[in-house]
Formats: sequence, C-alpha cells, structure tokens
Amino acid sequence: MSGNPDLLVHYILQTISIDEEIARTIASKFSSRTLSKGEVFLKEGAVNDQYFFLEKGFLRSYLLDIDGNEITLNFFSQNTPVFEVGSFFQRIPSQENIEALTESTGWVLTYSELNELFHTIPEFREFGRAVLVKGFVAFKNRTLSMINKTAEQRYEALLKSSPEIFQNAPLKYIASYLGVTDTSLSRIRKEFSKK
Repeated sequence: MSGNPDLLVHYILQTISIDEEIARTIASKFSSRTLSKGEVFLKEGAVNDQYFFLEKGFLRSYLLDIDGNEITLNFFSQNTPVFEVGSFFQRIPSQENIEALTESTGWVLTYSELNELFHTIPEFREFGRAVLVKGFVAFKNRTLSMINKTAEQRYEALLKSSPEIFQNAPLKYIASYLGVTDTSLSRIRKEFSKK
C-alpha cells in the first residue's frame, strides 16, 4: 500500500487557505510510510520523532494505568495527524503507545524536517498552528465529556461522530476510551440496539 500525495495536498488546503503550489511544496517534504496491522508507531519511553499524516487506516494511542491495564486515549482515522504532542515538541520520552489497528498508510515528517519547514515556509507555521488548535479543541471537548456526559451520551456521540471506530477497534479498546467496563459497554450497546 502506498500513499497518494494529492490527499495530503487536499488536507493542507482544507486546513488553511494557501496557494496550491505552496501546499504541494509542503507535501513534497513528507515521505511515504506504511504500518502493518499491530505495528507500533510509538512505544512508551521513546521520543516521538515523526509527525504522521494518516491517509488510510486506523491507529490508537494508549497507556498503561497503575494496575497495568491498557487505557485507550485516542483513535486516529484517515486524514488526521498522528503524533504524541508532548514528546514530539518537548523532545521527551512518551508516556503513550501508538499502534496500528489496521494496515495504515500515510506521510511522515521528522521533527527536524518539520522545524525546517517552519523556518522556510511561513504558511507552514499557520498550518501547524491550525492543526494544533484543532487537536487542542478536540482534547478539551473529550475531557469535558468525561466529566459532564453520561457513558450513554459519550457512546451515542462517538457512534454519530466516528462510526468507523466500531468497525476497526475491538470493543475492549472502545470501552476503555469511553471510560466504562466491557460489561457496561455491552449493556449500553444492547440498549441502543433496541431504539
């Protein structure tokens, strides 16, 4: 499986308003990368050195809680950036793991390549800012939903906003992402199937 650079160009153009030629110049700096199903993109303790634009496939990030249980933090589907922001920008070991749940293809930039683009193409700085703001807003909304929404409301919102998660991720990963047990998720799904 190899990537299509036009999809990366399209993503850049959707994210910020710039000339297509500049978007193509930015996209040309990325390298194609394919991950096999089950392949680890980032392992806890390693410094995240790659910014991965996911063109096709499905990944998840997770960490181990104090009891050694895997807790899913995020899912990544097509046309999204995949990286652990703290590790990537602060150059510190990651506390998270990121793994491919399906064969996945995309485009990568190393940390040094990204910095070079920041310094040589002003429009790339705006692109980077837009991506970070979008990610921060999503993180904030998810954090708030864990506090002010019921498990049923979180399930329904996930089902509406990201139905592909249910086709690509095992239920135990979805349950931990929603902050519920496998048994609770089964009950919620059963209730929703009756509606």
